[in-house]
Amino acid sequence: MDLFTYLTCSPNALGKVTARRFAAAWRVEYMEKGRRIATQGEPDPFEHIILDGRATSQITDTEGRTVCVGFHAGACVVAPNVSRTRSGASLVSIDVIADALVAQLDSRALTSLMLASEPIREWANGILQQELARKVDREWCLAALGGAERLAWFRKGFPRHEELFGHYLIASFLGITPVTLSRLRSAERDAAVDQRFDCGKLS
Repeated sequence: MDLFTYLTCSPNALGKVTARRFAAAWRVEYMEKGRRIATQGEPDPFEHIILDGRATSQITDTEGRTVCVGFHAGACVVAPNVSRTRSGASLVSIDVIADALVAQLDSRALTSLMLASEPIREWANGILQQELARKVDREWCLAALGGAERLAWFRKGFPRHEELFGHYLIASFLGITPVTLSRLRSAERDAAVDQRFDCGKLS
């Protein structure tokens, strides 16, 4: 998807004149699988939109353990810069896991555009509100739900992602082990088989 189309079709759609002017401020780049868009602990002054392809946001602790905290399947906006940086340094690493078309804009330039244009300001504030809501929702999921319920929550909120992203990433995102996720999926398959068998006997 091209940037102009995304800006005029996204949930916070802009008018065509504003979208055309806004799109012209972004730089669009093709990035191959394995490319790192941002690195945890290093400067990242940009806003990012994944127009096509897939990427993930991950955090690595001091012992080298990595946790997936975000999935990005085009077309979508990566979490706003203000929500994933501190003092200009990225709190996450953003990795391209399938060849991607990525639009980038310096966050300071976005601030200037927001001050000059009410529609762009509303667009950007809407993106930030959505990101904060997603973070709160995931925190609630991890605190309140068990493994099977977390998987059901994930499927409801991200209906395509189970096919688009590695199950080890999904397990990490849900705060469970890959083995636990595999067991949950196997139990579902077994239950489905048993149900079909019971229905067959009844008929």
